Amino acid sequence: MLERYWLNFDIAFRAIQVNKLRSLLTALGIIFGVAAVIAMLAIGNGAQQEILEQIKLVGVNNIVITPVVEQKEEKVEEGTQGKPEKKQFSPGLTLADAQSIRSVIPHVARVSPEILLETYIIKNGLRRSAKLVGVEPNYFTLANFELRDGRTFNERQLALGEPVCIIGKGVQTKFFSKENPLGKYIKCGPHWLKIIGILEERAISAGSLAKLGIRDYNMDVYAPLRTVLIRYANRSIVTQAMINQAAQQQQNNNGNDNAESKPKNYHQLDRLVVQMSETEYLTPTSEVISRMLQRRHYGLVDYEISIPELLLKQQQRTKDIFNIVLGAIAGISLLVGGIGIMNIMLASVLERIKEIGLRLSIGAKKTDIVSQFLFESTLISLSGGIIGIVLGVGLAVLIARVADIPTIISPFSIIVSFGVSSLVGLVFGIAPARRAASQDPITSLRYE
Repeated sequence: MLERYWLNFDIAFRAIQVNKLRSLLTALGIIFGVAAVIAMLAIGNGAQQEILEQIKLVGVNNIVITPVVEQKEEKVEEGTQGKPEKKQFSPGLTLADAQSIRSVIPHVARVSPEILLETYIIKNGLRRSAKLVGVEPNYFTLANFELRDGRTFNERQLALGEPVCIIGKGVQTKFFSKENPLGKYIKCGPHWLKIIGILEERAISAGSLAKLGIRDYNMDVYAPLRTVLIRYANRSIVTQAMINQAAQQQQNNNGNDNAESKPKNYHQLDRLVVQMSETEYLTPTSEVISRMLQRRHYGLVDYEISIPELLLKQQQRTKDIFNIVLGAIAGISLLVGGIGIMNIMLASVLERIKEIGLRLSIGAKKTDIVSQFLFESTLISLSGGIIGIVLGVGLAVLIARVADIPTIISPFSIIVSFGVSSLVGLVFGIAPARRAASQDPITSLRYE
């Protein structure tokens, strides 16, 4: 029995060798279909991995509150007594807002207020622009930062606003390439800060920087929140200089009706991150926080509330739909390839009617004819599947290098593609094989 199948396999293999070009053209649909499946799944896996990395960057179960400086100002309508219109007042996003959220709203795991200042770093005559970030220890937990060396801020440093800082790995590489920076001082803006910790390097793709508005954390300097408020800037405090500047600005505006003044940032905080204990509390809590801040800001909505995880899930859903569409296109290519195999095999049956009649007349069974043509169609599809796998892997690597899109080739996609190509050859080879086996030997021998 095995010898009979082996003989049929050998006949099918020789038939493919005789018509190499035709067999290759027949397998083109399978080749491109399998290559498309592998390449698309690689892009989908890379996109999913990028989403997971982005979730790590923005944290999990977070509600992000950011201030809005150029908000639309709602004005009070002019009364019957001809009173002038009044602009609404808001204290802006402040530490008091963070404390209220922490103490009033349930299911809040952590609250992290942040202040971000554009500044510069100077050491040994080398100057570079950088960002000074005023934070509390919760910030490092929320953003999934890990200390490479040193320690985080203690209670005394946080309470008194001592001049200490934690630097990113990029700052260490740039300014302390040949020495250990722990315990040393670095001039950040007008003040010297003592380095007490170094963060682990965080690799961030250009896509993440653009899509999520994430900066290069490796070049940041982190100081206690009160250190930044006391020693650098506290925008919630009204100073004489601010009053003089506002008066001068008002005078200029009165002198020029077309003068437009750029609104000043009056918010004490530049960002406020609230982490919830469970994902299910994100949406309802964001609504409660919005109403709370609206009351605290006297009805002026000068803030924006966003949930990065929901945005990332939406992005993931969009990419899933994109992958499904591409997968469907690849599946259609496989279907077209299978139909091509069936058409060519049907034509092959017509070309080889005399051969079929001769085999039947010398004792071959109909099952031998069926197995011969099934072996031939399956070999064509398997060969196309192997070539398609090589082409798909090459496409995935090329896309990753040229288009700068992350791709991950999984063994699952290769196994599925190879299995589907085998199944396509088997399924679409049945009709030609049965047609060949149904030929009458005498009629076949007389066929011209």
